[in-house]
Formats: sequence, C-alpha cells, structure tokens
Amino acid sequence: MKKTAQEILKETQKTLDLVAKPELSEEEKNWVTDATANYYSSHVNPGILEYRKSVSTEYISVEWADSANGFTDIKGRHYLDLLGGYGIFNVGHRHPKVVEAVSNQLKRQALHSQELLEPFRAILAKLIHDITPGDLQFSFFGNSGAEAVEGAMKLAMLHTGRKSFVAATSAFHGKTLGALSATAKAKFRQPFLPILPDCYHVPYGDADYIESVVRSADEVGNDIAGVILEPIQGEGGINVPPDDYFPRVREICDRYGALLIADEVQTGMGRTGKMFCVDHWDVVPDIMCLGKAMGGGVMPIGAFVSNKTIWEQLFPEPWLHSTTFGGNPLACVAAIANIHVLLEEKLPERAEKMGNEIMAKLKALRRRFPKLCADVRGKGLMIGLEFPSDALGYEIAKGLFDHGVLVAGTLFSAKTIRIEPPLTITQQEVNSALDTIEKVFKEVNARHFESKKPAGIKKHDKEPNTPS
Repeated sequence: MKKTAQEILKETQKTLDLVAKPELSEEEKNWVTDATANYYSSHVNPGILEYRKSVSTEYISVEWADSANGFTDIKGRHYLDLLGGYGIFNVGHRHPKVVEAVSNQLKRQALHSQELLEPFRAILAKLIHDITPGDLQFSFFGNSGAEAVEGAMKLAMLHTGRKSFVAATSAFHGKTLGALSATAKAKFRQPFLPILPDCYHVPYGDADYIESVVRSADEVGNDIAGVILEPIQGEGGINVPPDDYFPRVREICDRYGALLIADEVQTGMGRTGKMFCVDHWDVVPDIMCLGKAMGGGVMPIGAFVSNKTIWEQLFPEPWLHSTTFGGNPLACVAAIANIHVLLEEKLPERAEKMGNEIMAKLKALRRRFPKLCADVRGKGLMIGLEFPSDALGYEIAKGLFDHGVLVAGTLFSAKTIRIEPPLTITQQEVNSALDTIEKVFKEVNARHFESKKPAGIKKHDKEPNTPS
C-alpha cells in the first residue's frame, strides 16, 4: 500500500462521517468540492472535467442529493432534471416505494449465496413475462444494458448456429466487446477493431436496406443470426423510424430465419408513452433487452428476455451464460417496485400526454427560431432538439444548466440535445422548463442570428440603403 493502514482508516472515516451528516459546514462543502475535482483529475479521468457542464459554471457543481424530479449540488443549488440519467429516472429520483422496497430487503439480505434459489429473481421474471409483448417468457438478469445486449447476441448465436448480425448506423448498444460490434459510432469502435466479425451496419429506418443485406448474406452462406435495433435511437440523436419500419423488419427476419433483437434499454419502461416502444407498432421481437430505468432509479439492473423455443438452448446447461451480481435481491425488488409504480401511477400514459404537450410547444419555438433550431422529434418523453452545429447545441445546454435545468447531447456531440425527464415531472415543472428553454433560445439566437444595426444609427433613423 502507498499509505499506512492508519492513514487510510483516517481518510475513510472522514468520508463515512460526511455521508452520515444531514448537513455539511461550508468548510466541509469546500473540501468535498476541491477533493472531487482534484481526484477526478488525478485518479478518475481529467478528460471528464473538460466535458462536463458542471465544471464550466461560475463554480464547480458537485452532485450531492436527489429531489423528486431533480437534484441538488453540494452548495445547495437545485437543478430540474430534463435528462433523467439518459433514461434511468423514469419513476423519478428516489421514489419512496422503490427506496422502501430496497431498504426493507437490505435489512433482511443484501446479496445472495449464489447457490440457493432467489425468490425475487423468480418473481421479477414472472412479472417481466406479464408486461412484455407476445410470447416473451424467460429472463436473464444482469447489471446493465450492455450486459443485456451481450447476452442477447450470445443467445441469438446459440439458437441459430449463425455468427453474423445486422445493426444500424448511429446505433448505440453498449461498449463491451460484443455490444460494441453492434454499436456504430467510429470513435467508440476504432480503437478496439477487429471486434466480432461480420456485423453489418445499415442506414437506420430503411427496411429495404436490411432486406438487401440479409438476402445477400443468405446467398453467400453467411446467414444472419440477428438484426439488433433500437426502436428509437438515443445516443444516435433521438432518431424515430417510420411507422412501417419495425413491422417490415419483423417480416424480413421471419422470412430469412434471423432473430429480431429489440434494444429497449433506453426506450423501455414507459419512456415513449407505451410500456415498451415496440408496442407502438404491435411488434413482438424474438429477444428484448432492458436496462436503465428498470431498477427504478435506485439500483442497477439489466435483462434480456426471450421465448421458450429460443431459451431452450440454455436448458441443458443453464450456466453457459452467468454473472455474479445479476439478479441480486436488492436489484430485483427495486425492479419489482419500479413496475408497480409505473402501472399504479399510469406513467406510460402520462409520458404520452406530457410528451405531446412538450413537443407541440418546442415545435412552436422552432418556428420562432428557425435558424437556431433545426428539428424537434421524439415519442413520449424521449425528445430530441437538433441544432445546426455541435457548438450551438452545447451553448444551449450550458445556458440551460446555468439557469438550473439539466439536459445533455450525446457522448461526443451536442448537435442534438436529449430531453428525457422523469415521467413523474409535474405540470409546473414542465411550464418552468419550457419558459427557461425559451429564454435561453432568445439569448443564443440574439448572439448568433439577430442583425445588429451599424453604430451611430438612432432608434428612429432609417438604416442605410433602406427604401423610402
């Protein structure tokens, strides 16, 4: 060790004491702020400090506590959360039913033995069967969306005996090596190539292109194991496909024996106005991937779900795919509570209603600021605002952050800003957020697109070359 045991005990005790305090002194707040920035720079990644809006304000903003639909930094400044952790906080921050369920389970048992049967894993698997479309029946629980995609791709290979996949350009399915094969962004992929061979990327929203690739692969004997698609692309910029896209891809997969894998990691759990986004088109995928909001904004959990015919490949050897922490009791009870809250509070329906209202008002803003805002698109409370450039998008995002509203672009670009608030957002919060967006639009539009009169011209004078 680089320090003595006594020195490390002193440091850890100081942190534990801070965690236990309901209120910090100014000295303690300053210490946490400075330590956070210094330790990010020297022990996490200094590049993160260059990217985050939270260090580009008048002071470094260190996240400290949740509120219902937002959070408070260590200095007491409140932020309205229009990002929702990229889709984590569908039932809000620290929903009391989810927190209570996890707290009660923590008092009984935190992690399982790995050998006995876990009751809440079984109960959650049954609930997932009950709420998913069609014949989806069996679930495997992991810790993240990327793990869900990894498992789904392995299951598709196991069932079909094939090794190739079709994914879409602008897709994001995770950054583990298998999931990264389907992810499309070059910056994520190039440092790690070659990844899985024969993963073909086609334009998103074009079913004809998918059919062409699947047919060609079939003709040369390199049959496709699965077509993996996000029902709405998140990291790609909130790209919504035509309404006939998923039904047509379903038919193509059936015709050529490929499995349709729906990556609902970001779109699922009510985000788009339905429990799952594929429900908008009455499509049943062969495998569905879940994550992000599944743990109720309290615990990390992911899952891939399929039907009995496909899952039978795992019956003889259930440990062919496994994980230590996946399906742990804390995560499972959080997911069970999350499903309860989504249905009890009718949050998918609420997302559709609120989303339609927000979209209508944002489109009206776009008409007022046509040079600033290029497009408004989405479903439910998964909305994208597109700007002419990355720089303008970041300026909008930073302006909103300065006014206490959190949004974000994609990981490498802010050309499209994502709006994904908790589905519990109130009407008052929506109105406040829209007023703030309008204010920031006016500020940025004035800086970049409003013409300035030449110096010396008074308010009531004619400008040069103005016809009489």
